[in-house]
Amino acid sequence: MKQADHSEPFSQLTPDIILTAVEQAAQVRCTAYCLQLNSYINRVYELQTEDDERLIVKFYRPDRWSLAALEEEHGFVRELADHDLPVVAPITLSSGQTLARHHDIYFAVYPKRSGRFFDEFSTEQWQELGRLIGRMHAIGSRKPCTCRPVLTPDKATAGQVDFLLASKLIPDHLRSSFATTCQTLLELIIPLFSAIKPIRIHGDCHFGNILHRAEESFLLIDFDDLAMGPAVQDFWLLLPGYKDECPVEIENFIDGYETFRPFSRAELSLIEPLRAMRYIHFIAWCAHQAHDINAAENLVPGWGDENYWRQEIDDLKSQIARIRAQTTAHTYDQGGLSPFI
Repeated sequence: MKQADHSEPFSQLTPDIILTAVEQAAQVRCTAYCLQLNSYINRVYELQTEDDERLIVKFYRPDRWSLAALEEEHGFVRELADHDLPVVAPITLSSGQTLARHHDIYFAVYPKRSGRFFDEFSTEQWQELGRLIGRMHAIGSRKPCTCRPVLTPDKATAGQVDFLLASKLIPDHLRSSFATTCQTLLELIIPLFSAIKPIRIHGDCHFGNILHRAEESFLLIDFDDLAMGPAVQDFWLLLPGYKDECPVEIENFIDGYETFRPFSRAELSLIEPLRAMRYIHFIAWCAHQAHDINAAENLVPGWGDENYWRQEIDDLKSQIARIRAQTTAHTYDQGGLSPFI
C-alpha cells in the first residue's frame, strides 16, 4: 500500500501560520522573523519574540511518532534537566504541556541555545563526555520507555529489512543478494545482544547533537531518536574510526563514564554490529523519504539506482567480515569463551 504523502501538511506551514501557532501556544508576541533551519525529518524554525528572545519551534512529521512516544521524549529530557544535566528541554506552554498541535502536526517550542560543534576531542574532553553520558544513562536506566523503539537487531533491524524488501525499491536482480546479506548479518549479530539490558538512551549521539559552550562546556540536544538500547550506542558514533583504531579514546571515555555508572566492556563488541545496523537504518530511512516526499535522491546522490544498491550490499558484506574477524579474535583472546562471559 502506498504510504501517505506528508509533504502537503508541511507545505501549509507558512510564516503566518507558524508565528500564530507559537504565539497562541506559548502566549508570547513574536516579530516577523521566521528562519527555517536544516532538518531532514521535521520542520524546524527559529523565531524571535518582541522581548528579543530567540525560540526554536519543531513541527514533527505526522505519523512518525505517536503522541505517547513524543511525551516520553519530552519527559526524559525534562527528567535530565531536573537533574541539572546540560540539555535543551521544551518550554511548558500555556496548556501546561510541552506539545501543541496544528491540525495533525504536533509541535514544541524550545529556547535557542548556541554553541560550536567539535569533530575532535582532547583527552580531557573525552573524559568529560564520558561523565556527561554516564550521568544521562544513570537516569535513563531508572525506568524504561514503553512507546519508543528498541535498538536491537531483532526488534529494529529485522523490521527495516522487511520494509525494504517489500518496498519494490531494490532492483529485481539484486533483491536476492540484499536479502541473503541481511539475513546473514542478522543471524550473526542477534545473539550478541542477548545478554544486553536496554536502557533509555539518546539514540543519535553524534557530533551534530553535541554543542560546546565556552562557559558551560558540552550541551546535549535533539532527543528525537530517544530509544531503548545498549549504552554503547550513545558513544560509538563519536569515535574517529573503527573500534580497534580508537583504544585511547575508548579508555578515556570509559574512565569518565564510570564516575557515575559502571560500563560493561562487553558492549564494546556491539560497536561494529551497531554500525551495520545503522547502515540498514539509513537505507530504510531514505526509502521512507522516497515514499513520502520523493526526496531521497536529494540526500544521497544516485540514491536508488543499481550502483547504489550494489554499493550498499558490498558495504554490508564488508561489515559482516569485520564483525566475524572481531568475534573470532575476541573468542581466541578469552580462551574460547563467549564475549559476554
